[in-house]
Amino acid sequence: MSLKEEFKAFVMKGNVVDLAVAVVVGGAFGKIVTAFVDGIVMPMVTMVLPANIKWEEWVLGKFRIGAVLGATVNFLIIALVIFLVLVKFLGKFMKKEEAPAAPPTSKECPACLEQVAIKATRCKFCTSQL
Repeated sequence: MSLKEEFKAFVMKGNVVDLAVAVVVGGAFGKIVTAFVDGIVMPMVTMVLPANIKWEEWVLGKFRIGAVLGATVNFLIIALVIFLVLVKFLGKFMKKEEAPAAPPTSKECPACLEQVAIKATRCKFCTSQL
């Protein structure tokens, strides 16, 4: 098989195509979540915090602690929004109905404890009456 044919077979595998679609959709959804956080969540956070605190500009020597803290807070807020929207909200709509359990096809012989057919009247192992 030539390199071109191998590459084509690799690209056409379902996993690669699914991954590509997931990355594109994930990027688009990330923009929606970022807009939601920037436009709705962060203004609510600034209403709670005092206006004169600029915690994103905190430094400790040469270390920009505020930038790390800001990125961490943004990540946690984005993760919370994604969890609430995807897992909790959409999860309710995506729940699959569980299939009812199949009726049993065998039963246990009370004398020898072997499994016999459900319609059997005698155990095929110990010949006791069921």
